[in-house]
Amino acid sequence: MFKIKHVFILSFTVIALSIAGCKSRFEKIRLSNDVAKKYQEAMRLYNKKDYSKALILFEDLSQKYRGRSEAEELNYHYAFTLFNLKDYTTARFQFKYFADTYPTSKHAEECRYMGAYCYYLDSPEYTLDQENTYKAIDAMQLFINLYPKSDRVAKASEYIGDLRGKLERKAFENAKMYYELGGYDISNYKAAVVALKNAQIDFPDIKYVEEMDMLIVKSQYLYAKNSLEYRQEDRYNEAISYANEFLEAHPESKLVKQVKELKSDSEAGIVRAKSYMATQAEQIAKYKATIEKEAKRDSTNTIKTPNK
Repeated sequence: MFKIKHVFILSFTVIALSIAGCKSRFEKIRLSNDVAKKYQEAMRLYNKKDYSKALILFEDLSQKYRGRSEAEELNYHYAFTLFNLKDYTTARFQFKYFADTYPTSKHAEECRYMGAYCYYLDSPEYTLDQENTYKAIDAMQLFINLYPKSDRVAKASEYIGDLRGKLERKAFENAKMYYELGGYDISNYKAAVVALKNAQIDFPDIKYVEEMDMLIVKSQYLYAKNSLEYRQEDRYNEAISYANEFLEAHPESKLVKQVKELKSDSEAGIVRAKSYMATQAEQIAKYKATIEKEAKRDSTNTIKTPNK
């Protein structure tokens, strides 16, 4: 799959050259068996930044130079040709291939870094699947581990920070989605609390922590408020506990007022729930007493009635 893009580039270029009519200098070299001349022309085109044509020649030469001393430089420029054509998927494969094949090369460090950088460039928006983001982090971290004294380590660390930020945003937005769906099913409020807390475990330094902590309080409060009365007291108490944790962790937050209101509403909710449950218990007790009284009366009337 990773070759589809540059195969299209190759095909398009070949077709365009064929339409031109008579064989150009490039076409003659492309069809030639003189690999030395073809390599020289590929480098000339590369230095000229005519990467589409250079790619055609590098693609052919990569097979013919396999096992030869010139293959190292050829594969190095081949990888950068793909990179300059923005075919990052194939380029990262070639950069990794180079670093694995020529670990002692003067280009090995650069190619290991570039392979990781291609993953970074292929990392999608946070709303999409983040497989390449995780792979980019792993590749960047591997580079740092292999070349801890490299001048590129600072940049690699910066990229890791960017990638983790994207994962944090996705985790936060996914958790918030449960909160937003709570109006359709109150179990989503509980799911939001769990997802928000799990995101903080996965990303201890997540930059959304203040807003997340507030959403935990609000989600638990709404979960309690929309529950059956006999379940409300325990759930409101949990909301109060989360509110206290927020106030302790973020005493200067602009969200303090809102959290205090949620705590107060939760306390009032407990009072209402207890009052409701007490009223219900009283009504049940009266009902039972009435039933028992009627049963006793019926029993007495049955005893007083003479047998015929």
